[in-house]
Amino acid sequence: METLTMSKRERLRLEVVGQVQAGKLTLAKGSELLQVSYRQMKRIWLRYQQLGDAGVIHRLRGRASNRQGSSELRAAVLARYVAQYGDYGPTLAAEVLQGEGLSVPVETLRRWLKGAGLWLPQRRRKLHRRRRERRAHCGELVQMDGSHHDWFEGRRGWAVLMVMIDDATGRIYARFFEEETQAAAFEMVQRYARKHGLPRALYVDRAGIYRSDREPTSAEILAGKEPQTQFGRAMQTLGVELILARSPQAKGRVERMNSTLQDRLVKALRQAGIGDLESANRFFEEQFLEPFNMRFRVAPAQEADGHRALGAELDLARVLAVHEERKVQNDWTVRWHNAFLQLGRASGLQPGDAVTVCVPVDGKVRLFSGERELLWSAVRTEPGVERKPTRKHSGPPKSSQGRKPSAKHPWRGRGIALASPPASDAFGVGVACSASVATLPALRKPPQPR
Repeated sequence: METLTMSKRERLRLEVVGQVQAGKLTLAKGSELLQVSYRQMKRIWLRYQQLGDAGVIHRLRGRASNRQGSSELRAAVLARYVAQYGDYGPTLAAEVLQGEGLSVPVETLRRWLKGAGLWLPQRRRKLHRRRRERRAHCGELVQMDGSHHDWFEGRRGWAVLMVMIDDATGRIYARFFEEETQAAAFEMVQRYARKHGLPRALYVDRAGIYRSDREPTSAEILAGKEPQTQFGRAMQTLGVELILARSPQAKGRVERMNSTLQDRLVKALRQAGIGDLESANRFFEEQFLEPFNMRFRVAPAQEADGHRALGAELDLARVLAVHEERKVQNDWTVRWHNAFLQLGRASGLQPGDAVTVCVPVDGKVRLFSGERELLWSAVRTEPGVERKPTRKHSGPPKSSQGRKPSAKHPWRGRGIALASPPASDAFGVGVACSASVATLPALRKPPQPR
């Protein structure tokens, strides 16, 4: 007796054609119940008459799919994956395998890997925040964050990848640095602005580079201003709105991009055999950036570009720098980090005037009086006072406590006991010394006979 395996839909077909055979239903009514055309219902009825219950089973059951890859291709792809791309996900693996001539659809590769036990889907946590909509225009909002990671997989120490991503399009710009510092943030904004223009707003976290924790000064309180960091002052000067995120999820777009880069870029650096920052930045700019943006960039809702072009009058290097105010001293010098910057006679400044010391990313110190840049001579250190050595011997100085004066030292005459016999007065009577000499009245000389 043959056993037939049927799906729920096939069992429903068997029940309907059985009632048609019993004369309880017509073919037209059966087509309505099965939601098929009348012609298809006639085909089903004909196969049932010819094959019986097996006529309602789908005829492709047990046959290989016409879209199924060959067994040789499957074996070659799995062997290559195990040998070279064992930690790649199906999407990235399909892309790199296609570049090697092994073209496999992503879902097919995913099914092959799962069937062979080479890859398991990762469980995702349930989202409790709703993603906000992208900004409509390119350049309207740019998110920036530093990703600390072992980018070189032990070929050198850890580094940070500073990533900037446009909120509307997902286009990125990034660069490697040793640490996420103020200078790194300045350089990132400067490079991005020269490449794409100034964004309208910049979304960052609440690190000390971007947020000031100090108390406001009296001048800031009177002016109604909040304390600013050097980076915040630079963004205000450039007219870029600085938005401080209160959680990692608030700037989730750049956080998710960091995860993507930690997967794809790490593997790309591994394949290229790169182990230093200079080569990594050159590889990123010349080979990785454009294909990556072509792969993940999306079209903005509005075509207009919101970036602001850099004007010819804008000194971007001066704005994106450390600014500190100093006073001109009486010798027309400016004190800066234990050094003196000598101003020239043509500066026209007087002692007590305020100047601004500006240190750009390249480290070259510049002086400004208002908008006018000042000339200064080479940095000189303050001359120290040379002291003559007080001892002829070498070695550390010794303490004077516990040293005994010589026998001829004047202090010897102030002792409590006298080494010589007691003196006698004019009448030949000895004087007993029981107190310090300093406490006794001065003895007069004996009278001389007249």
